[in-house]
Amino acid sequence: MSLDRPEGKGTTVPGSTALSRPGLRGREAELQRLRALIEAVREGEGGAIAMLLGEPGIGKTVLLQETVSVARAHGFVVSHGRAEELHELAPLASLASGLLHGDPPLLSSTDFADLAGHHDQRIWLVERLAQLIEERSAGTPVLIAVDDVQWADPLSRFALSVMPARLLSSPVLWLLTGRNDPELYGQGPRTTTLPLRPLSDTALAELARDVLGGDVPTQVAELLDGAGGNPFLAAEMLMGIAASGAGVDEPEPPERLVLGVRDRLADLRPDTLHFLRIGSVLGRAFSLADAAALCGRPASGLSAEVDEAIAAALLHDEGERLLFRHDLLRQAVYADLAPSVRRALHREAASRLVAAGRSSTDAVPHLLKSAEPGDQEAIGLLGTAATDVIAVMPDLAADLAVRALELVPPHASMVFDVGERAIVALTRAGRYTQARDTGDTLLARQPPLDVFARLQSVLGDTLWHLDDIHELTRRSTAALAAVTDPTIRARLTARQALARSRGRDLGAARETGERALAEAERSGDREARVLALWGLGEIALNAGDCAAAAEHHTALSVFDTAFLPEEAVARIHMDDFDTVRRLLRAAGDTPLRPAMLIWAQATLNMGLGRLDDADADLVTAERLEADLHVPGNLVNIRVNRGLLAMLRGDREAAREHLDVVRATVAERPNTGNHATHQYFEAVVADGDGDHATAAELVRSVQRDHPFLRWRLLRPHVVQAVRIALRGGDRNLAEDLAAQAAEHATRNPSVPTAQGTAAHAAGLVNADHGLLERAVRILLAGPRPLPLAAASADLGRALLAAGDAAATPTLTRAHDIYAQAGADAEADRVRADLERATSRSGRRSGGRRPRLGQGWEALTASERKVARLIAAGHTNRSAAEALVVSPHTVNTHLASIFRKLSVRSRVHLARIVLAEGDAGTATGD
Repeated sequence: MSLDRPEGKGTTVPGSTALSRPGLRGREAELQRLRALIEAVREGEGGAIAMLLGEPGIGKTVLLQETVSVARAHGFVVSHGRAEELHELAPLASLASGLLHGDPPLLSSTDFADLAGHHDQRIWLVERLAQLIEERSAGTPVLIAVDDVQWADPLSRFALSVMPARLLSSPVLWLLTGRNDPELYGQGPRTTTLPLRPLSDTALAELARDVLGGDVPTQVAELLDGAGGNPFLAAEMLMGIAASGAGVDEPEPPERLVLGVRDRLADLRPDTLHFLRIGSVLGRAFSLADAAALCGRPASGLSAEVDEAIAAALLHDEGERLLFRHDLLRQAVYADLAPSVRRALHREAASRLVAAGRSSTDAVPHLLKSAEPGDQEAIGLLGTAATDVIAVMPDLAADLAVRALELVPPHASMVFDVGERAIVALTRAGRYTQARDTGDTLLARQPPLDVFARLQSVLGDTLWHLDDIHELTRRSTAALAAVTDPTIRARLTARQALARSRGRDLGAARETGERALAEAERSGDREARVLALWGLGEIALNAGDCAAAAEHHTALSVFDTAFLPEEAVARIHMDDFDTVRRLLRAAGDTPLRPAMLIWAQATLNMGLGRLDDADADLVTAERLEADLHVPGNLVNIRVNRGLLAMLRGDREAAREHLDVVRATVAERPNTGNHATHQYFEAVVADGDGDHATAAELVRSVQRDHPFLRWRLLRPHVVQAVRIALRGGDRNLAEDLAAQAAEHATRNPSVPTAQGTAAHAAGLVNADHGLLERAVRILLAGPRPLPLAAASADLGRALLAAGDAAATPTLTRAHDIYAQAGADAEADRVRADLERATSRSGRRSGGRRPRLGQGWEALTASERKVARLIAAGHTNRSAAEALVVSPHTVNTHLASIFRKLSVRSRVHLARIVLAEGDAGTATGD
């Protein structure tokens, strides 16, 4: 290495201030950028993420520690945590290591204990954690730093992928270090990625002068080439030279490369070296008590070994734990162990930890490195750990359950019990094909009949998610012929009822569901009862029996509150909107199934004609599903957003939604999704003027998916009748109207069912009287958009007949559409009004096209949220004021920031103040 060679990456940039000093040589440019981020966050420019990426020893931790110091000096509250390799099974451990140990701590132990009590509900936990951080950052900027994030536990990784976006408007700087894996992190506020390159020749020379003092001999400079620009390796080599006092011109460079670590290890007493090797097995950070147990000695007898390791600059004493000064040091010690010795030490560590009363999550990382087939203790601990983490880390639970199954000898009787748990875990993780294959492998071993039936019962859930209804029916029927256990019989019968809910004979399906419920009550099995009630609710919905659906889903919700969204949707079909509002208010920020609760809220808002709010709810539901990587409702979400876009006249947005639906259906075929997709295609084709194709698509929905007919067409039957008439298919229109009449007969107390039936019949028969009846009925109902549609059709019929009543009727339709934001429909009715009055342009109440940017682009709900946030509300308190979910407020806020081109609450408050309009925080 020549000291006068051209500079490489990592040198001081022209015009930068003199930041270079010992420990930070060659990192001036990166530190400048991190200082700029600190300043930006402190000055109110919103949240930010900085990622320091690079190989071990490249200087990530040193740069993180310097940034922490700078942030503290600028008044930040700092959380500084570190992920550890053997702590991947402890939920939220990586974040907790910093959140609870700041000065002052970002969260109190009481706050964290409350969160930890709900660690099995990821979305709820992250939302509550974000709320606490948002409140903490209201008056003070916050830095959350996590070192070695590549080893973060899955729940911490999930939180780190979601929370930056949730807190993008708060003054929170996220600083993460890790290996070269940028895909680990989610998208949120602006992200600065700083890949740390090898140090330049000049930086290495400065580092050498720091350690050795004075000028650096040419031989040392050449020797440092062997460090590859890695500052930690270079420092270790230089410390070895300084400590030995040896000349630099004697050994060859390859020998010098290992001086920094190997020479120090060679000089240690054998007992200290053994102690360090034990520590390297326990991880970078370990307790003295654990190491003592594994050494077979009392902790008090290890003081000499600890002192010597610290004096050799290998360990650091944190008080509660001992810590290898760098993970490269731990790896160097660990690598000197023979593989068989490592394996034995990991296995012994697991047993010692269990004997000491530690949890399975402490022992299992060692078992994964050491367990042999037939290890009964390992099989049991892996199964326990899988059960402990399945709710919050389902993928990890599936991996643990599968590993437990791999350790079971092929002919051991326990293989079926362990295999059953693996099927459940794989299904919970969404790995349905692997779950089915695992079950089929077990079934191929010809288990006893009751075991056969039990395996088929758990596989029923897998097949339901795979939408393999034929196979679910076949297998449940076969298992019922073999089962003797009444509990398993009740579950299988309920699975059979669910399968039959997708068939044509819903009467037979209902009988099966009622039999399943009776069997569940006799057996006293909770799972069987849930399945039976769920099946009966599905059957009733598919049959269009709203009262029965509400009854079964209410019973299910009382029995298991996780099904409250299903009760809410069933009651929406009953037009019982007041009860639905109470249910959703009572749910509050319950940790159970937030995406489905938001879906229910969206369904209610669509019924109320609040299209902007419904769209925001649907965006929120999609985001929550995407956060969890379980987009099971994506097709329904996008279809409804597309139909809303058509009502607004936004064809481009509708086509974008349709593209997503097409791609999703192609990737994950599903019978219900196919029917929903076909109907959406029909609406778009009809809007494009291809009426024949649209009618054929509606016909295919009727023909191919009879079980979904009323679930799909219940809110859209009038639109479907119009499509059929425009497509010249009168038979289809008459069939749809007849079905609407049957649905009204089944639901005599539901105004929308009665009014829709009259409306459909009025269109098919061109009957003014039926249209007038539809309007009268719908005026007494809670849904404005069906009333607007009936009024528009009646007004057009009256206009054609020259009846003066056309004008007030069309005016009512126009005003409802305009108020709802259904601009396309409002424009059509306004054209009819202009013909009715023979004075073009008389109606000036039509909404102007909504702009894409600026204050005028905000929806009414977005303006309310903007005013509340500008007034100092947190997302949570704004949600309470508006009686919506904090998740929905976050969606509104993201949209507000995009439309106003702002990145912080400070900037938003300035804009709201400048607008100075007369609106209040909770009303326009």
